Amino acid sequence: MRNLSGSRLRFLRRPGDRRRLRFRRGVYLLPSLFTMANMACGYGCIVYAMRGEYETAAPFIGIAIVLDMLDGRIARLTGTASDFGIQFDSLADVISFGVAPAILSYSWGLAPLGRLGLAAGFLFVAAAAMRLARFNIQAAAGGDKRYFVGMPSPAAAAVPAATVYAYPWGLYDYRAALPALAMVMVPAVLMISTIRFRSFKNLDLQSRRPYTVLIFIAAGIVAIWAHPRGVLVVMAYTYLASAFIGQAITRFRHRGGRGAEAVQAPPAELPGRDTAAR
Repeated sequence: MRNLSGSRLRFLRRPGDRRRLRFRRGVYLLPSLFTMANMACGYGCIVYAMRGEYETAAPFIGIAIVLDMLDGRIARLTGTASDFGIQFDSLADVISFGVAPAILSYSWGLAPLGRLGLAAGFLFVAAAAMRLARFNIQAAAGGDKRYFVGMPSPAAAAVPAATVYAYPWGLYDYRAALPALAMVMVPAVLMISTIRFRSFKNLDLQSRRPYTVLIFIAAGIVAIWAHPRGVLVVMAYTYLASAFIGQAITRFRHRGGRGAEAVQAPPAELPGRDTAAR
């Protein structure tokens, strides 16, 4: 009887209700295509890294970073954000910003370190997965959108990608491979740390700006086009160091403010002193 009544209810639904139900079961194609392209870039990086073509493999991570920034913005602008898109984006990021840079780093410079190199690469993957899981929880709970808690996984992946792109010849000696260990471990530790990094989500792109802003943007594009290896390395490591610089500036300001308050504070009254004469 239940199956019969259920089939009758389905039959009595209006065509509009049936279309709405099918639409909810589907996915939004536009942001999902960007996420799929992001994942394809991570896969391409892995394939070329395994071939030893590091100069070709490293830029795939940079392209994945651009696609990762676009899919979320497009979903918000077009009103196509969904829970499926959030989870799909996180899984794609684990591949593009966790597995791909770890394999690239291992093939390029961690292999001479043996098991130590294997462990470092796995720690980077684990840190990226934990960072993305924590980000999803914090995004659902809300918070200060001006900062990320921990280094974002795309920025962490940019550090080994930019380094490999600047020096694509690889490391084949144990001593020469030791800096590659720091190149992987430092971003991995920063991803799972509680250090705050600027998110730049509070930038208002719709308000009017001076014309000089366009000149600076054009100069940055020209610099990347003319000297991509050096400029991308500087950008990646500058963002990595920006959190420590910001913390140092904040502490210096707090100390300066406390010192000024101590100077401006009135002296304490002595016991038994007559205050009526003042």
